[in-house]
Amino acid sequence: MIRAYASTGPKQPLKPFEYEPGPLGPYDVEIKTEYCGICHSDMSMLNNEWGMSAYPLVPGHEIVGTIATKGEHVHHLKLGQRVGAGWYASTCLTCEWCVGGDQNLCPTGVGMIVGHHGGFADRVRAQSTWVLPLPEGLDPAKAGPLFCGGITVFNPLVQFDIKPTARVGVIGIGGLGHMALQFASAWGCDVTAFSTSPDKEPEARSFGAAHFVNSRDPAALKKLAGSFDMILSAIASDLDWSVYLNALRPKGRLHFVGVAPTPVSTHVFPLIGGQKSISGSPLGSPTTTARMLDFAARHKLAPLTEEFPLAKVNDAMERLASGKARYRIVLKA
Repeated sequence: MIRAYASTGPKQPLKPFEYEPGPLGPYDVEIKTEYCGICHSDMSMLNNEWGMSAYPLVPGHEIVGTIATKGEHVHHLKLGQRVGAGWYASTCLTCEWCVGGDQNLCPTGVGMIVGHHGGFADRVRAQSTWVLPLPEGLDPAKAGPLFCGGITVFNPLVQFDIKPTARVGVIGIGGLGHMALQFASAWGCDVTAFSTSPDKEPEARSFGAAHFVNSRDPAALKKLAGSFDMILSAIASDLDWSVYLNALRPKGRLHFVGVAPTPVSTHVFPLIGGQKSISGSPLGSPTTTARMLDFAARHKLAPLTEEFPLAKVNDAMERLASGKARYRIVLKA
């Protein structure tokens, strides 16, 4: 029996919940949860903002723990080994995307909290493909958010072959953005932080930003025309995207990892004239996630976290909803 915290409907509090997971699949593992990060996606799923939540819903997809048991065909992981798991609970492993190494693009992939019980629990199950060993040097109490927020901002650096000589802008210094600043800086890029909060400048620079721009200052934004190879939007807000497209160099890219609430629109001519792109991406594949974990360990990168006991999960969710979290919340099981 797995003991968890679940919600019975949209905007309902999380309450103790037990369920019988059934037989363990031959390629699956069961993780004894030590820590689980809270992502904004957990709140979105709890509130059914995306119209795909199924209740009772057990959130949690930034999981760190140890292998409690494993299926008969799982040979690369050991009992008791410390591992992590993220958004995906499983993928088909047979479609062209899975076979080609882009498992994160599998059309039939199962999300950890989409019709599947997640990590706000003492144990959680997942396909072993998506369960990765935690490298030495990563603090397990802080590593959970790397399995969602971390890989979300690291993946574009790999997918678009961003060079160390690139000039990269990051919009938003929050749960995603503060990790994006760290990764892009350690990657070797010249990094600029965009924020509506000028008081965040010292912190942004501590995360690796070489430059800071108050995004409420039109004159400052105008001066940046033709400056960036990539601008990464890590916010869930609407902006005047034409300003940021204008700030791109030829062949530059405005890339979304934060979900803007309304459609993104622009005139096409600026894209054609400068051969510019607008794009987005989900989390990375297991291989890219493993690279991200090794990179984080090598450069001693970690999210800034606040810790709550699992029993105080509703307090933690209120903290996230208030917008006051700095910058990721982690539950200790």
